[in-house]
Amino acid sequence: MSYENKEPRAMPPTHPGEMLREDFMPDYGLTTATLAEALGVSRQTINEILRERRAMTPAMALRLSRLFGNTPEFWLNAQRAYDLWQAQKNYRQDIKKIKPLRVA
Repeated sequence: MSYENKEPRAMPPTHPGEMLREDFMPDYGLTTATLAEALGVSRQTINEILRERRAMTPAMALRLSRLFGNTPEFWLNAQRAYDLWQAQKNYRQDIKKIKPLRVA
């Protein structure tokens, strides 16, 4: 039997840029420049993702999945979890004001 966790998560999920910066790039010996070149994008684009100032797009998820041999869903799910946590934190009071509908 399982129980749904209704408590808000205290820490945010890991941003895909942090995963890329901390887990993938060191393992493959990549720099911002070499990663950008391998993906066919600008260093600025990679830098913004690594600094968590840019979200993971489907196109970037496809590029990264091809490069690292994982799935685009891996990258997009990480971004979705991060975005949803941020929205829940930022809009918590507004969401609480909404009264759930009941079926007639």
